[in-house]
Amino acid sequence: MVFETFEVGTVPFNSDGWGPPDASDTSSTSVAAANLLPNVPLASFSRSEKLGRVADWTRSLSNPSARPPTGSKSDPSAIFDFSAFAVDEGFGLANPDEDAAFRLVDGKPPPRPKFGPKWRFNQYHNRNQLPQRRDEEVEAKKREAEKDRARRDRHYNMNRNNIHQQRREAAAFKSSVDIQPEWNMLEQIPFSSFSKLSFTVQEPEDLLLCGGLECYDRTFDRITPKAERRLDRFKNRSFKVTTSDDLVIRRLAKEDKATVFATDAILAALMCAPRSVYSWDLVIQRVGNKLFFDKRDGSPLDLLSVHETSQEPLPEGKDDINSAHSLGVEAAFINQNFAQQVLVKNGKREAFDEPIPNANEGEENASVAYRYRRWKLDDSMYLVARCELQSTVELNNQKSFLTLNALNEFDPKYSGVDWRQKLETQRGAVLANELKNNGNKLAKWTAQALLANADMMKIGFVSRVHPRDHFNHVILSVLGYKPKDFAGQINLNTNNMWGIVKSIVDLCMKLSEGKYVLVKDPSKPQVRIYEVPADAFENDYVEEPLPEDEQVQPPEENNTEGGGGAETNVAAEDKKPEGQA
Repeated sequence: MVFETFEVGTVPFNSDGWGPPDASDTSSTSVAAANLLPNVPLASFSRSEKLGRVADWTRSLSNPSARPPTGSKSDPSAIFDFSAFAVDEGFGLANPDEDAAFRLVDGKPPPRPKFGPKWRFNQYHNRNQLPQRRDEEVEAKKREAEKDRARRDRHYNMNRNNIHQQRREAAAFKSSVDIQPEWNMLEQIPFSSFSKLSFTVQEPEDLLLCGGLECYDRTFDRITPKAERRLDRFKNRSFKVTTSDDLVIRRLAKEDKATVFATDAILAALMCAPRSVYSWDLVIQRVGNKLFFDKRDGSPLDLLSVHETSQEPLPEGKDDINSAHSLGVEAAFINQNFAQQVLVKNGKREAFDEPIPNANEGEENASVAYRYRRWKLDDSMYLVARCELQSTVELNNQKSFLTLNALNEFDPKYSGVDWRQKLETQRGAVLANELKNNGNKLAKWTAQALLANADMMKIGFVSRVHPRDHFNHVILSVLGYKPKDFAGQINLNTNNMWGIVKSIVDLCMKLSEGKYVLVKDPSKPQVRIYEVPADAFENDYVEEPLPEDEQVQPPEENNTEGGGGAETNVAAEDKKPEGQA
């Protein structure tokens, strides 16, 4: 391949300035004229003008016939149009389309602030048309979201003041049981160690089903805040005894059916211990090779905690209707009445194998069934638990067992969500708020439903008629959930629950015979195990000697026998609502 040589002529030197020399310079004019290309006029230019390409070897003339004659004077701009000579001479200028997009580097004006009074004035006066309707709706939603966020921030800051925070901290340091000097602390278990535990249990075995159940009234599923129903007051028919006082459990222990015995409420308290905030305690008795988990009379487990896991403070005074203790008594009162009101009032009851244990003859019992179930913990250890069911219903032509519980709203300013406004349209938001404020209580209800193998758990939403009236209540709604599905929603792991129980049982089985108490620390996320005297928490047990004139005779029988359960005994110490037995 032969390449043609490209000869560069002599470039004249202009000593007076930039560009070709003037025509007056005769010495260099002849040299410059000799180097000029033929038929190419010289176009004068300045430094600020745009320059194109010196040579474009890739350009081809698409229509040579349309090219104007060389040197034509018909076009006034012909002297500045060098595209006509691009093909013949091999040189050309920039594409006109590219020239239109060409900008100088320093040609842009300095940036001006986007926002400000001047920008708003220009935006308002220079807009050619109004924004579309969709843009208006988006902006309106953004403004409403900002207002809601500001409203929530004001509400949050208004309630979280220093005075209430001090009250909450002072109340949190109160233990559920007074620790005596003679008690010996054996173990201290932090909740952080519970999160890593896991244990898989086999399907339990049903040993016995006692009591009788009434049918659930499905009309309560149609209750709405606009069609609320008044919560009635019933005679207290509930009857509960602790583990070691249950006659059926005593019989099963005598028959050596298991090694560990407890109730569903006690197991639920252990399983959900990492979620608890308030202090609580359990009594552990080691008798031979048997282990009994009990709750003492007047234990916080007899009541229902309210606002336990919330960050909002509650009044400390015990006489305040919104204190933690008063709300617990009110919640137990509501739960008992709700569980009896939602039943069909036709007097029909389905009876099971045996009547309720420890019940007095001729006394009407509540709609409750005790299912005694046995779980295998290892090759030589079994656990028997008394699980509770409250009602039955026909679902898809099959009999299903239900558990009945009620959440109570006492003052919307504490919870942050008004049930009467949000419950019908935003049930998910209401339930999420309750999981934040009462996560431990809902977790324990779910654990009890799983232990009892209930097909459905019914949760009622009960509110005060007025925030300052803690005697009268209304039912706003009743929702139903499957226990396994609800456990997944609240992140309740079954294997972790049984891992906590298994670790506590293994630890207690290493202890010698005697009585112990497991106490949740009031200020730290941990539990402690104390060794206590054998007569601790008995009716005739006094922690310190009292003056002779202040001593009272202990009752002859256990106060749980003869009718009211532990909830009634605790409630009797406080002011009873009218009509409560």
